[in-house]
Amino acid sequence: IGLHPGYVPDKKPALQLADEYLIKAIYQPRKQFSHKGTFGHSLIVAGSKGKMGACILSSRACLHSGAGLVTSAVPEWGLPVIQTAFPEAMAISFGDIDEINWEAWQSVGSGPGLGTGHDAGQLLKKCITSFKKPMVIDADGLNILSLNKDWLTYIPANSIITPHPKEFERLFGKSNNDYERLELAQQNAAKFNLYIVLKGHKTFIACPKGTGYFNTTGNAGMATAGSGDVLTGILTGLLAQSYEPEKACLLGVYLHGLAGDIAVENLSQEAMVASDLIHYLGRAYLELLTV
Repeated sequence: IGLHPGYVPDKKPALQLADEYLIKAIYQPRKQFSHKGTFGHSLIVAGSKGKMGACILSSRACLHSGAGLVTSAVPEWGLPVIQTAFPEAMAISFGDIDEINWEAWQSVGSGPGLGTGHDAGQLLKKCITSFKKPMVIDADGLNILSLNKDWLTYIPANSIITPHPKEFERLFGKSNNDYERLELAQQNAAKFNLYIVLKGHKTFIACPKGTGYFNTTGNAGMATAGSGDVLTGILTGLLAQSYEPEKACLLGVYLHGLAGDIAVENLSQEAMVASDLIHYLGRAYLELLTV
């Protein structure tokens, strides 16, 4: 149409598709001479009465995403639960959090199954004011923030929040349509210096600098309890491995959806559960190694 040949290559659109070519450029294969300390130590703060499964899913996904070490912070009575269900994780009680050295963690994920009571709120506040690196907040963590919106300014810069549409609405207000919701996500990502992973079909990632990405993996079988908890764990694990937050978002959301696509081929959309996403995460990683 008569455009100058150099025009298109010089222009980077604000909104892009996160396809396999972009993701393979982000992915960092492991070097041979590595040890578990190379891949970081993650803290997962999650779980409450009747919701310990959320903590288990997030913790398992975190380690399966490649984090070297995972510690789960849970209610005191939940220690035997996490240690039995997921022996690879270390565990501390919520009461121990006041004594920990926050600099010991490379990443923190908080919110799955946490509850929204006063104690849960104070625990989340402790996390967002004590940890100084980018962290991941999901589920009840977002519900707590929607009740205490001034706390959004306490969240460490370049952190990742992962709301579904209803959680997004509680945090940032209603939108008349999907287009307005995307604009609102971009505005608040810039305002609060956060990465907003707006979950759904073709999950949208709003970045603080105004760019945005649509994910290209995933299917309706992932609309099942616990899928978001798995994503929280994956993102937390990628941050622990020193992926920059934007790259962690892109790679994590893509792998999460790809694991779901692989699971569908073996299980069907109807029969898939969140644990299957963790099971097929390894297959998803293997696909990134193909040329």
